[in-house]
Amino acid sequence: MPHKSSPSGGAGASGAPVPDGGTPADVSAGTPTPRRSEGPRGKPRNGLDRYFEISARRSTVSRELRGGLTTFFTMAYIVVLNPIILTSIAGPDGTPGADVEGTVLPFGSIAAVTALLAGVLTLLMGIVGRYPFALATGLGINALVAVFAATQLSWPEVMGLVVLEGLLITVLVLTGFRRAVFAAIPAQLKTAIAVGIGFFLAIIGLADAGVIRPGNPLISFGVGGQLAGWPMLVFVVGLLLSSLLVVRKVKGALLIGIVVTTVLAIVVEAVAEVGPRFGPDGENERGWALQVPALPDDVVGSPDFSLLGNFSLFGGFERIGIVAALLIVFSIMIADFFDTVGTVTAVGAEGGMLDEDRNLPKSQPVLLVDSLAAAAGGAGSVSSNTTYIESTAGVADGARTGLASIVTGLLFLVAVFFTPLVAVVPSEAAAPALVIVGALMISQIKHLAWDDMSLVIPAFLTIALMPFTYSITNGIGAGVISFVLLRVAVGRRREIHPLMWVVAVLFLVYFALEPLQQLF
Repeated sequence: MPHKSSPSGGAGASGAPVPDGGTPADVSAGTPTPRRSEGPRGKPRNGLDRYFEISARRSTVSRELRGGLTTFFTMAYIVVLNPIILTSIAGPDGTPGADVEGTVLPFGSIAAVTALLAGVLTLLMGIVGRYPFALATGLGINALVAVFAATQLSWPEVMGLVVLEGLLITVLVLTGFRRAVFAAIPAQLKTAIAVGIGFFLAIIGLADAGVIRPGNPLISFGVGGQLAGWPMLVFVVGLLLSSLLVVRKVKGALLIGIVVTTVLAIVVEAVAEVGPRFGPDGENERGWALQVPALPDDVVGSPDFSLLGNFSLFGGFERIGIVAALLIVFSIMIADFFDTVGTVTAVGAEGGMLDEDRNLPKSQPVLLVDSLAAAAGGAGSVSSNTTYIESTAGVADGARTGLASIVTGLLFLVAVFFTPLVAVVPSEAAAPALVIVGALMISQIKHLAWDDMSLVIPAFLTIALMPFTYSITNGIGAGVISFVLLRVAVGRRREIHPLMWVVAVLFLVYFALEPLQQLF
């Protein structure tokens, strides 16, 4: 679970080829304009058009439907990955997925509730927020929650703390604080965040495909320095195909790429019987990273919703004390808070939906739904839900309104009953879309200020730390702290928004959480 460039306009302002066939827009006086410009905004054709502002945002129903499909296919992996993460870390007794009391969450129920909440919350975002943002269990946060369960708390207790942090963020939204922080971030950092997320998406795609892997000392290339194995070949073919469709401006390029690559993967698995990368027989370096693309024996599964409501709001305070529990709430809240800031800004930039100050118009409903989603994830015992950066894939494929989110949400609700079918799409088939969207987003780098090192260094740290630490929050934190420090150092204190001081202090506490937790 996460802006912009310093000038006005959208991230889709690079003039680069567009998946949906738009004509690159000119950039004058350093002011970017959206990739797609089709003349004056049209008048609403009907009630649906008027409510979602489809014509006003120069979109069409077909683009929204296609964009919603693309977003779903790029993030459907979470239905399978979230159960894996929440059941993978060994508890005190050595049992994978066990909490401090030895309880393991049921894999099938995690998958069903993950899909259910993603569907309901994404629908809510589409109807209330009216932007093409999709929500699901936040990656990174779920791993953090799993660690707390394995080392300090029971599952109901840690999920109760997730509910509390979601409610706290909701209060910050209702008081206007979250939106104020959003607006207080300087344009240079907003642009750097969007660029950093572009690199972050690219590295996620490359890692999902196995092109880059943990190695010695840091990362390695493929298998033994080579692009070896059938899954890698499927990814490369998918990347080349999607790239070709994008530069040829084929409508629905990313969605077509995902579907065709999935079909290829199914054929390859049927012939070569590659198998998973990690299985009961150990590691298979040339296997599929997550889902094995084979047609399932059972298409429809009976969902298990037993985890809904399985949380203890204040049990964590009784087990580990007030201060320690508050530190956990704070750490989850900071990650949630700023991941969303980065994601909303980056997705809005990609779609050219930002105003001249690089802010998302009418963002309050979006932030409110996202905040409630965090609490809902804890109440469903599947970890905090948040806005997904993969939404940029749907935006790059044409989505501009909440109608796309309704499509994505409905597909997640269908996935509740068809989880075996969702598992057919391997990460190697979705990864090319992430890499291409990353390429589209980093084009904003030309709008950064390069003649002032007190601006360059914070931007660089923001961009570099997101992919290298696998965290949007870490990148934003490093950028904010260094921005405040360096602007003071060059005598530009008055240019620092008062809220930036508050945010910088919060990030200093966030980065010092480990010694603070040891102290208390």
